[in-house]
Amino acid sequence: MALIETGRVCIKKSGRDAGDKAVITKIFDKNFVEIMTHTRPKARKINVKHLEFLNEKVDVNNTAEINTTLEIAEKQQHVQEAKKKK
Repeated sequence: MALIETGRVCIKKSGRDAGDKAVITKIFDKNFVEIMTHTRPKARKINVKHLEFLNEKVDVNNTAEINTTLEIAEKQQHVQEAKKKK
């Protein structure tokens, strides 16, 4: 089982989104990958030293599965409810 592969779920160890679940969406080389997290769903390039890999994998082409894993839909729903209250 390779740790660094597309679709691998991991935890971000450092940075402003430390402790968040992340999904690897693209591999650049052995040191850098592109990820998406719950707090910042826009994909960005990071060093693999900042990740702790989990024994879970999702299909990168299935957006619904990624959103469920990262709980992105729930976050967007809370934002919409807050806007309605204003």
